[in-house]
Amino acid sequence: MSWTPPAFSFSSSTPSQCLSLELHSDKEYPTNFARSAKWSPDGLSVLAHSENRTFQVFDMCVCTISSLFVESCVYSPDSAHLHETLPPGQSNAHLVSTLLHQPSPIIDYLWYPTATRHDPASYCFLASVRECPVKLLDASTGRLRASYKIVDHRERQVAPHCMAFNLTASRLYCGFEDAIEVFDINRPGEGTRMHTTPSKKSKDGLKGIISALAFSPGASYPDTYYAAGSLTPVSHNIVLYSESQGDAPVMFIGGGVGRNSPSYGGVVQLRFNPLKPHILYASFRSRHAHGHIYAWDLRMSDSGESNPPYQVFQTSSGPSQQKASIQAKETNYNQKLFFDVDVTGKWLSVGDQFGQISVFDLDSDLDASSQGDSMGSIQQQLPEQDVLHPSCRFEAHIDAVSSTCLNPCFPLLLSTSGSRRFVEDLGDVGDEVRHRNDANEHEVVNVGLEEHDADSLVGDLRPITLDSSVKVWWSG
Repeated sequence: MSWTPPAFSFSSSTPSQCLSLELHSDKEYPTNFARSAKWSPDGLSVLAHSENRTFQVFDMCVCTISSLFVESCVYSPDSAHLHETLPPGQSNAHLVSTLLHQPSPIIDYLWYPTATRHDPASYCFLASVRECPVKLLDASTGRLRASYKIVDHRERQVAPHCMAFNLTASRLYCGFEDAIEVFDINRPGEGTRMHTTPSKKSKDGLKGIISALAFSPGASYPDTYYAAGSLTPVSHNIVLYSESQGDAPVMFIGGGVGRNSPSYGGVVQLRFNPLKPHILYASFRSRHAHGHIYAWDLRMSDSGESNPPYQVFQTSSGPSQQKASIQAKETNYNQKLFFDVDVTGKWLSVGDQFGQISVFDLDSDLDASSQGDSMGSIQQQLPEQDVLHPSCRFEAHIDAVSSTCLNPCFPLLLSTSGSRRFVEDLGDVGDEVRHRNDANEHEVVNVGLEEHDADSLVGDLRPITLDSSVKVWWSG
């Protein structure tokens, strides 16, 4: 059976919700939510990382995907409600869910590159759990297959903040403070440490916690290049390395030429375009970079340093009218919001703090009218860039969209929602949630505000969640 890439239709229609995945209830975490979720490489499984230190694996089949297509045709995105949910009984009735508990908070996770439920040997994923070795876990049973340990100078177990396989899936790269640990995936145990800075006091190299790793798909070993990003909010906190050159940087990437160029903040995520391996996308965690994704053309460089990003993708300029009560409050700029690029390199999807999902057409011509004043304070600091706006934007959740993921085999978009909020900071959001529930009785909303009276929760230090849903959208 030959593989064909999914045909998304974001430019012609708004995605319709076809499935809602329910997280396992947990009495110790009544306001549990999914921090992020990822499709498996075969597009038939979902791996969700939850706030309550658990992984949850949802298994589907081709028959389930076919039924989703039929069900999605029933609900029109042009109806009175922008997106309808499935009736209660059909939310995850077709799915088998496996719950995998972890002893400590989960930092990062990663599917094995060829994982598929039809090949039990490859159906596994890597997990980075605080104060534990990196675990290779069986996705069906949670059984530990292998472990890869990182030990610091005080003989403590270090959990990496990011992980990535090289293109041949023979090596595992793990980023942590001032270093990258490289493991031979076939030899569990200790790896080889690659320091990203000569010393703690040195100002050279890539300093701080290595928070993001991404491999360029356009080369073969040993000429494979990969990018590493740091949480330290300095200029040029992204570095390009080569597998064959070890810890010698190939290029520094940042806001412009020179170390005095402006900084976007700490790096949250890096991603190369699958069909254009010279294009690198990055998101940052800071006030002025919030709501933007930056793209660099690595063919343009100056003395080992990249030029400023040639494109900036700007998400929603602000919340909708339904989010007016949240707009008055301080936006949470520290939460990580993960974006995704589909396997054809045409679509980029990302969520925002106000429950909206924006999808960009990476092949569309630049709109000259979009350049200039839309960049706000960033435009005053950085050279002029091409600012792109979404080809499709729709309201998906009533809380922050923590991650989006495009299916590699079917025209499906996966989204997760949830964030920690406190009652004294919510204002009239509780009334908004109740109004939203009355308008759509099938909406999956966290019960944190529904089971208690808001007045009785004032002063309670426990966080609550407005929306803890995991949704699948059809865009075919």
